[in-house]
Amino acid sequence: MAKMKFMEAIRETIRQEMAADPFLFLIGEDVGKYGGERGVTGDLWYQFGDDRVRDAPISETAIVGCALGASMTGCRAIVEIPFNNFLGICMDQIFNQAAKIRYMSGGQAQVRLVIRAAMGGYVGAAAHHSDCLASWFVHIPGIKVVVPSMPDDAAGLLRASLRDGNPVIFFEHHGLYSVVGDVPDDPDFVVPLGKARLIREGSDCTVVATALQVHKSLEAASQLAAEGIDIEIVDPRTLDPLDQETILASVAKTRHVVIVHEEWVMNGYGSEIAAIIADKGIRYLDGPIKRVGAKHAPIPFSPPLENYVLPQVDDIVRAVKAAIRNEEPESRPPFEGA
Repeated sequence: MAKMKFMEAIRETIRQEMAADPFLFLIGEDVGKYGGERGVTGDLWYQFGDDRVRDAPISETAIVGCALGASMTGCRAIVEIPFNNFLGICMDQIFNQAAKIRYMSGGQAQVRLVIRAAMGGYVGAAAHHSDCLASWFVHIPGIKVVVPSMPDDAAGLLRASLRDGNPVIFFEHHGLYSVVGDVPDDPDFVVPLGKARLIREGSDCTVVATALQVHKSLEAASQLAAEGIDIEIVDPRTLDPLDQETILASVAKTRHVVIVHEEWVMNGYGSEIAAIIADKGIRYLDGPIKRVGAKHAPIPFSPPLENYVLPQVDDIVRAVKAAIRNEEPESRPPFEGA
């Protein structure tokens, strides 16, 4: 085991995989000598050079299209998109090409492509750089969607994604890059796609949370424990494939559930998880399914406004109490300015 930041776990996994496979390359904006928008790619350019760590113009469509074509001809490709908001620019390459080529070719063409996309708010980056958009891609068959919350999962899930043989969108929350944790030294350490992680055991309520919201849920757990409420936290880790069995088993145990994500509540992937629980686990529930997410508004630049729009620890606490008590959660106090 080695202590690593979340971003270091990603970088070292890329380094190990590139060292093992000369046909694996990385492409993106400023991923070379500059070391990536957030410094994630670091010194990889110095080790592997221009041919395999390729700086590209600011054209997300061209970047994804280049990587997609190369992946169909025997290479493996990693794309870095510094803000997931800009995935919208290259949607045709993703959902109309990458997601369908293996099916349309009868399996003759593989798309060994991982798109790393940074996401998330709480960093004052304003409306164009702060969204969480995984729900867009969970809706599309043919794409796998990965949302790690811990450094070891970042390493193991990224390696699994690179070895999967299908297009994967790998979402990295800006707020997690400096989180430190133990990461196995094994260059073959893999976390299987489609297997959830039990972050915290509990008996009173299941909280299904992803990415940064896992950490906020842990904070909520400490507050709730002081009031005698013991929550269980399940991190799906991958949204497609989704580990329904682990989620349903936890709900059967606690008989209450809250789903937490940073995306907007309306039509977020939390809605699908709630639907699965209602469809397959309604007999387990002793109270309503509660969801916590962003308010239905663009993410503001102003820190007080941003914090008002995005989910906070107190929102999780209120939702858990409401789920257990079978009532509507207390309203958050109205915004009164800085």
